[in-house]
Amino acid sequence: MILRHTFTPINNKRLSHLCGPNDEHLRRLEEALNVNIAHRHEDFRVNGAKKDAERVIELLQAAYEIASKPISPEVWELMVSGKEPSLDGESPLLNTRRADLRARSPNQTQYLANIAAHDISFGIGPAGTGKTYLAVACAVDALERSAVQRIVLTRPAVEAGEKLGYLPGDLAQKIDPYLRPLYDALYDLMGFERVQKAFERQQLEIAPLAFMRGRTLNHSFVILDEAQNTTPEQMKMFLTRLGFSSKAVITGDVSQIDLPQGQLSGLVDAERVLKGVKGIAMTRMTSADVVRHPLVARIVDAYDAKSTRSKA
Repeated sequence: MILRHTFTPINNKRLSHLCGPNDEHLRRLEEALNVNIAHRHEDFRVNGAKKDAERVIELLQAAYEIASKPISPEVWELMVSGKEPSLDGESPLLNTRRADLRARSPNQTQYLANIAAHDISFGIGPAGTGKTYLAVACAVDALERSAVQRIVLTRPAVEAGEKLGYLPGDLAQKIDPYLRPLYDALYDLMGFERVQKAFERQQLEIAPLAFMRGRTLNHSFVILDEAQNTTPEQMKMFLTRLGFSSKAVITGDVSQIDLPQGQLSGLVDAERVLKGVKGIAMTRMTSADVVRHPLVARIVDAYDAKSTRSKA
């Protein structure tokens, strides 16, 4: 089926931003929705299945309306995949430096709702689903609202299938490589200077999981990242650190466990043991929630299929 659409009023700048450099945005649409797009100035022709062609016309019109400035590849990909930030009020607004931060899938919306409503929340799913980033955003929002007095970020110091050997430097320099993803999220959500000042005021703390033993964390927002690499004993230790007026979020990907072979993951164990416990929420994400490069979702699906075949 061939559908035609003419953009009015004609605006050559918007048309250029809509199509992208060398028509890259249009080519991505063709690949994602299995259509063919031809255009001459403001007149567009879409050839494909009726449902797909109608979807392309809708996307082109929506993109044209926001094309007063260049549309970044990231925003375009979210639009094409149907994961553009929700504007319908269902996704909670978070007080961070990123004014456009929203849930981009139903599972992400549920994840944010679970964090808001529960003192302990689990976010379990593959890479790229926003588990850690959204948890850090919720923590920053809580700090900005003075709902907590500090943010504590931790993760087990387990190497991802490699032997890194001796790491030089002081303690902070030794653990820094393991905690870099958490720093990256903080810098994006708060800005470099704000993060540095928060560290100076002891409003931010980042430490390996081993340093949590014996502590009670009151008035804190605590995030345990890469929880699939904890042992059951470490997971229990972490969960029992929670004090008054505090929240804990545990994130992990059970398909990427780096523990020694035969060692039970604390995240897998906790999901089984704590299922149904009042006050604890579990959010499961899938490749449909991936908000990275479109190949990431396909890679996740391919490895999931391989795992399913090996178990059969």
